[in-house]
Amino acid sequence: MMIFMKVVLLFVSLCLMVTMASGQNIIKLYKDKVPNEIPGPDEEKPEDGDIFVISSISRPTLTIYLPPKEKASGAAVVICPGGGYGVNAYKHEGIMFAEALNIAGVAAFVLKYRLPSDKIMKDKSIGPLQDAQQAMMIVRQRAKEWNVDPTRIGIAGFSAGGHLASTAGTHYQKALIDNPSSISLRPNFMILLYPVISFTDSVGHIGSRTNLVGPSPSMDVIKLYSNELQVTSDTPPTFLMHAGDDDVVKVANSIHFYEALNRNHVPAELFIYPKGGHGFGLINPTSADSWVDRCLSWMKSNKWM
Repeated sequence: MMIFMKVVLLFVSLCLMVTMASGQNIIKLYKDKVPNEIPGPDEEKPEDGDIFVISSISRPTLTIYLPPKEKASGAAVVICPGGGYGVNAYKHEGIMFAEALNIAGVAAFVLKYRLPSDKIMKDKSIGPLQDAQQAMMIVRQRAKEWNVDPTRIGIAGFSAGGHLASTAGTHYQKALIDNPSSISLRPNFMILLYPVISFTDSVGHIGSRTNLVGPSPSMDVIKLYSNELQVTSDTPPTFLMHAGDDDVVKVANSIHFYEALNRNHVPAELFIYPKGGHGFGLINPTSADSWVDRCLSWMKSNKWM
């Protein structure tokens, strides 16, 4: 399996230069006015390199990756890169996963979401979630066009992108965007990769919390965005991956979320590497095991592929 993943990564690397240069599969997330925005100049800053991070995002987009029609399984995943709500780690936690999903026949949509800032948003705590909800709505609206089954659309997120994805999966009942057709904003499944889940002092990633809700949030706000406390029996089935020695986002985030899913009888799978730290993307260099292969097997066993 690991050999397969290395071949996948070689193919992905070749695709990246073409995709990132052309930009022809990128669409604006909003046709007109961006909700909740404070108008201002576009100060977005892409920083090229192995990770390719983007900061100061105020113009959200969706980059579309479709498998060949003859390989398409009908499944789709909206991907939220990580970055502590301060940047988007757009390449190794976005594009590379999208290309790997395409090889397996899964359509992928990389979300470049707005980064919370009082300078560009009236309420920075809801800006990223608005973008995640808009992405889910667009993919469902245009599912037929993109050869996607609207009942098999999931959301994935790495690190703080995992917090955004899990927020989309636990706060979908309240639409924060214009949704005149009442399209379901609920993901059919979630894929959460070394995710920030909790905003509590003991478990949460305080940097992500500060960026999203400020340095001194009330206890009510902390509870609202501690997604292990928001799980119900209707929360989407979830695949979780983490490393036990992660010293940036504690593995307890994934464990507590899995326990909450289990208590509510929500199907879930939790895979914990003994080592690997944080932010390793598709391949954990300390292990011969592939979480991507495990994730794809989980999707197949649940009939999303």
